[in-house]
Amino acid sequence: MCTERCAKCLGSTLIPLAVSGFLAHLLLFFPGGKVIDNNDHLSDEVWYFGGILGSGVLMIFPALVFLGLENNDCCSLYITKMFTSTIFAVVGVLGAGYSFIISAVSINKGPKCLMVNNSTWGYPFLDGDYLRDRDLWSQCEKPDNVIPWHLTLFSILLIIGAFQILICAIQVINGLLGTLCGDCQCCGCCRGDGPV
Repeated sequence: MCTERCAKCLGSTLIPLAVSGFLAHLLLFFPGGKVIDNNDHLSDEVWYFGGILGSGVLMIFPALVFLGLENNDCCSLYITKMFTSTIFAVVGVLGAGYSFIISAVSINKGPKCLMVNNSTWGYPFLDGDYLRDRDLWSQCEKPDNVIPWHLTLFSILLIIGAFQILICAIQVINGLLGTLCGDCQCCGCCRGDGPV
């Protein structure tokens, strides 16, 4: 299989994932689907911008590098471009990993909400206990539906981050293979000319 075509396929997969991660994170600024009057009432992890930076903006760079690999004079710059794609793939793993970790921590911690027992804003759940016991959800008074909103969006970011890590890890291997085999014979098979 041609390493350039593989990279292009991986790059085209990263673009919709990056956009989805960006949009999912934007929705976290509207807990329960509503505008809130005080930004201090947002969960701390929303301000870490895991979906916007890690799974969103930072993922665009590897995707563009991967997409640009097929349209090059691979006999002259093939090794350099494949090695560069490997470096960007590692950057992608780090960005997606950041988003994945932030999402996992936030899912375990639960959302920030107005707590029923003392009428203050905080985190009423401990160590993911609300995931096992839905009756605990009544501890959050406001914003309405904040728990399913929080859980759904951070779960989406978690899944997107996991896919992005996998895609970028595949490109690390693909890029290393392209770097090691990087000669004109590899390029000839990409164009369908056969080995040179």
